[in-house]
Amino acid sequence: MRIASFNINGTRARLPRLLEWLQERRPTVACLQEIKCADDSFPAEEFEKIGYRAIWHGQKGFNGVAILVDGAEPVEARRGLPGDPEDVQSRYTEADVHGLRIVNLYLPNGNPQPGPKFDYKLAWMERLRARLTELLATERPVVVVGDFNVIPEDKDTFSVRAMQNDALMQPESRDAYRRILNDGWTDAIDTLNPQGGVWTFWDYQAGAWQRDHGFRIDHLLLSPEAADRLKAAGVDKEYRGREKASDHAPVWVELA
Repeated sequence: MRIASFNINGTRARLPRLLEWLQERRPTVACLQEIKCADDSFPAEEFEKIGYRAIWHGQKGFNGVAILVDGAEPVEARRGLPGDPEDVQSRYTEADVHGLRIVNLYLPNGNPQPGPKFDYKLAWMERLRARLTELLATERPVVVVGDFNVIPEDKDTFSVRAMQNDALMQPESRDAYRRILNDGWTDAIDTLNPQGGVWTFWDYQAGAWQRDHGFRIDHLLLSPEAADRLKAAGVDKEYRGREKASDHAPVWVELA
């Protein structure tokens, strides 16, 4: 079973590329971030034409997440991250698929830092950790995927110096991510690529893609029950180089 995550950076703007990837790679589950459309304008019918059923949590022009399943209906389990009733940003959803709990998230960027956006990011990560702790306690296979907007270690960026002032690489961001892992989650890509040097994002500016100036911010976390089934994980890097591509590449994990 292949579970994939793709920050599509606008579903409608990238729809041809997204459909192309789905048909060529055919993941069992495809989790999308930054769908950037209201609930009533999500193009679910386009995915149904190629055999995918979807649930989504949209927001006009910003954010938004969706879970697509090949040949089956995802069962929505949660919409929105608990812990702050005043948080109206569409960044989190959960679904049950083939005996797995799938968590799809788009974690706040946090720039500029310091400031209220960075404070929101850190508070969001604390709320996320609380929810993931609840899921660990169920002792079931859980897969948490998405754009975490965290560069976990120096080996996960093309240049520490270039990113040193970015919210993605601040000690507070890294510490919050590390605390989540230390609760018992396995970072699939890092586990299989301990030397680092794996990128999932290349900025549109300054020829970042052409120069391979990227970093790793899209992650796949496995509960112990899911980690026992880990077979492979990787990045569909070539899709970043196609015409009108997202600035992220899809990432995926395969479970037995």
